[in-house]
Amino acid sequence: MNDLKERRHRAIADLIRSNAVSSQEELADRLGSLGFAVTQATISRDLEQIGAVKVRRDGQLSYAMPDAMPGGAPQRLAAVFRDWVRSVEPAATLVVIKTPPGTAHLVGVVLDQSDLPEIAGTICGDDTIFIACRSTTDADELAARLGRDLH
Repeated sequence: MNDLKERRHRAIADLIRSNAVSSQEELADRLGSLGFAVTQATISRDLEQIGAVKVRRDGQLSYAMPDAMPGGAPQRLAAVFRDWVRSVEPAATLVVIKTPPGTAHLVGVVLDQSDLPEIAGTICGDDTIFIACRSTTDADELAARLGRDLH
């Protein structure tokens, strides 16, 4: 990673940790005041690369860094599922997760960081996530566990 990108990533993470940042436009404005000229596409890529996710805090949506979310990985996963997942369904050795349009990658990042032993890998589209599991039993058990986090 080049030095400018690394500094921009650090600046984004610092802004998210120190302020409630609710939109990419707001983040672009704040980065601009720090001397970083960025496009919305760059910010979108940067947020995904650093693992930032949108969470609901006191009824407001804002970005958060996974390490700053309370309660550790299980609670982060449960919170993200409550806010962003519409359905969880096993399909042979896969688990299929449906999200609102444009949010599958937010859930995918938290899944990837969860280190759940059943997960061999994930693929995220726009509103669908495929989780590859090691067995059909793993897929059924994972789908049941993740489905509980929806309520």
